[in-house]
Amino acid sequence: MSKTTQDVRSERIGFLEQSEIRAMTRECTRLGGINLGQGVCPLPSPPALLEAAAQAVREDLSTYSRFDGVDEVRQAVAEKLAHYNNLQVDPETEIVTTIGSAGAFVCTLQGLFNPGDEIIVFEPFYGYHVNAIRVAGCVPKVVTMQAPDWTFDPEDLERLRSDRTRAILVNTPGNPSGKVFGREELTLIADFCKAHDLLAITDEIYEYLVYDGQEHISLATLPGMFERTITMSGFSKTFAITGWRLGYVAAPAHLAEPIGLVNDLFYICAPTPLQHGLARALKVIGDDYFDEIRTKYKANRDLFCEALTRAGLTPHVPEGSYYILTDVSRFGLHDARASAMHILEKAGVASVAGSAFFASDGGRDLVRFCVAQPREVVEEAAERMQVFR
Repeated sequence: MSKTTQDVRSERIGFLEQSEIRAMTRECTRLGGINLGQGVCPLPSPPALLEAAAQAVREDLSTYSRFDGVDEVRQAVAEKLAHYNNLQVDPETEIVTTIGSAGAFVCTLQGLFNPGDEIIVFEPFYGYHVNAIRVAGCVPKVVTMQAPDWTFDPEDLERLRSDRTRAILVNTPGNPSGKVFGREELTLIADFCKAHDLLAITDEIYEYLVYDGQEHISLATLPGMFERTITMSGFSKTFAITGWRLGYVAAPAHLAEPIGLVNDLFYICAPTPLQHGLARALKVIGDDYFDEIRTKYKANRDLFCEALTRAGLTPHVPEGSYYILTDVSRFGLHDARASAMHILEKAGVASVAGSAFFASDGGRDLVRFCVAQPREVVEEAAERMQVFR
């Protein structure tokens, strides 16, 4: 008797379903729409980066690297952290180069946590974070943030904490909310971690994309936090190289060491020639590049938010990243996926159901758009949205 796909799944992934992000990409392809759902970031990568990687391939730098990354990339990341994040780390013992920031998170979970451990996350959350926590056998505990500013009640942290709570996860700037956690909020989180001897995990992949005078602050730089913080980031979004899968963990040596052990076990190393290419490019790509991409994404944000407003929808204007959560309650569907399909079928623009980012029903009237697209694509999508005026 043949088994069904469900029958042969491990218990660890019994709950998993195809993500709404990928599901909407398939629907968009089927209907020939503009994909503002998945953050594939199909923009030109810096020529200096592409040439450096090509040169590394031509030099046949094709063997395994150290499990935590080639010396040059760890040194380059350390210099970047000192320059931009005000974070001093030892490239020899406190950086692990990973398969994207997603790989960084998987190795962190497997290296530092046990089944049953609880990790506090903020809602709306990035679904991959919560699913990775669950696959690791850990338990996500959700603090709901309140729109439009995505604020949270510090008392919720205390209410959720139990004897099994081991860590808190902070994504700033946030996906999908675009929230940038300010110093006061981060201080509250830091005090909570120190009071209860908790670890902090930060996903800072959108760190260069902050707008309107917002400041990106790494939680690890706050007093007493470096020794208990795992800082995750990468280069997929910054350099439009989402397919290269290059990320990193920065953490004190006692935390980086077990993360590195798992990175070695699962992945051996990140792609060696791409590491060399990245290290070389980081030496020549200056702050003007980051200023330029920040300006471009802000312009895309402003254009599309204005178009959504003209269409009678209500965007939650993001402080950072390149996603726009939008209230679509005017459709009266009160079902996020139905609303996303309505937009795709009527306007030919793909979004992602807001329910993909909520454990509660708070996302039922929301969809997420991604404006990490060439300007002309965002302009066309903005024009198509006017069908709802």
